[in-house]
Amino acid sequence: MTAAVPLGAGTTLTTPWAVPALVALAVAALAAGLLWRRRGATTTWVANTAELRHVPAMRAWRVRYHALRAGLVLAVGAAALAAAVLVARPVAVEERTRDLANRDIVLCLDVSGSMIEYDAAVVAAFGRLVEEFEGERVALSLFNSTSRTVFPLTDDYDLVREQLRTARDVLEGDAPDDVEDFFRGGTEGLEMQASLIGDGLATCALLFDQFDADRSRSVVLATDNELSGDPVYSLEEATVLAADRGAVVHGLYPDRDAGSGGSGVRARMRLAVEDTGGVFAQASDPGAVPAILAQVQAAELVTMEADPERLVVDDSDGWVALLYVAGLLAVVLAWRVRA
Repeated sequence: MTAAVPLGAGTTLTTPWAVPALVALAVAALAAGLLWRRRGATTTWVANTAELRHVPAMRAWRVRYHALRAGLVLAVGAAALAAAVLVARPVAVEERTRDLANRDIVLCLDVSGSMIEYDAAVVAAFGRLVEEFEGERVALSLFNSTSRTVFPLTDDYDLVREQLRTARDVLEGDAPDDVEDFFRGGTEGLEMQASLIGDGLATCALLFDQFDADRSRSVVLATDNELSGDPVYSLEEATVLAADRGAVVHGLYPDRDAGSGGSGVRARMRLAVEDTGGVFAQASDPGAVPAILAQVQAAELVTMEADPERLVVDDSDGWVALLYVAGLLAVVLAWRVRA
C-alpha cells in the first residue's frame, strides 16, 4: 500500500505517484505535438519583408502573440497539474484526541401509563443534565413491565442529544402511534404486569461495566413508584443492587403527590434513593438538575485520554476550481492565439 504524501498544511495525496506520472505524460504529449508540428510545417520566405519587424504595429502584435502563447502554456500546465493532483486524490487528515471522564450516568425512565404524561418534563430534565456533561458516559433505559436500552453507556453526545430530542418531540406531539413505537416497544413484554420499578432499576444498574476501573456511577431514576404487578426486585432491593455495584441512585418524581407519610409511595421512593446517598426531587424543580449535577460531580474527576480518532475527508475543492479556471483560460487563449 502506498503511503500518503503531505501536500500543504493538513493535506496528503493517497496515490502520490500519479502526479509525476501524469505530469511526465503531459510533457511527453506536448513534446510529441511540437515535433509533429515542426515536421509537417513548411517555411515560405517572402522577399523585402525585413523592414516589417520595425513597424510599431507589427512589434506590438509580436509581443501580444508571444504573451498569449506564454499564457496558454501556463494555463495548460496549471490544468494538467490540477488534473494530476485530483487523480492522486488529495485528502485532509486530522487526528483528534478526546478527554474522557471517569463518570458513568444511566438515565432510567419509567414509561408506564401513569408516567407517560409527565415524561416530557423528565426528558427535558435529562436533556439539561446532559448539556452539563463533558466526557462522561451516558446511557438511557426505558422500562415498564420489561426494559429496553435506547443506547448503552456512550460519550457520543450527538447521539444522546438526538435520542432525547426525539423522545421529547414524540411526547409533545399529537401522534399516539409515535409514542407507542418509541416508548412501548420492548417495554411491555409481560402480560398483566406494568410499572415494575424495581426490575427497571435493576436493569439500569446492570448497564454499568468496567468494574476493574475506578469510576463514579450514578442512576437517575424517574418514576412515580406506582407498582402494578409482581416484580423480581422491590425498589429497596434494586437500590441495594445498584449500591453493591458502586452506583448512587438519584430520584426524579413527577409533578404530583402520590401519597404522604412513611407509607406513601413518594416517601418510600425518597427513603430508598437517599439511602444510596442520592438526591430526590420533583422533575420540574429548577433546583433538581443542579443538585444532581453537584452530586455527580462531587466524585473525583480523573481525565483519561481516549485513543486518537483519524478523520480523513476529501480536500479537492481548490484543485477542482483550478482545473475549471485553467481549462477555461486555456480554451480562450488557444482561440486568441489561432486568431
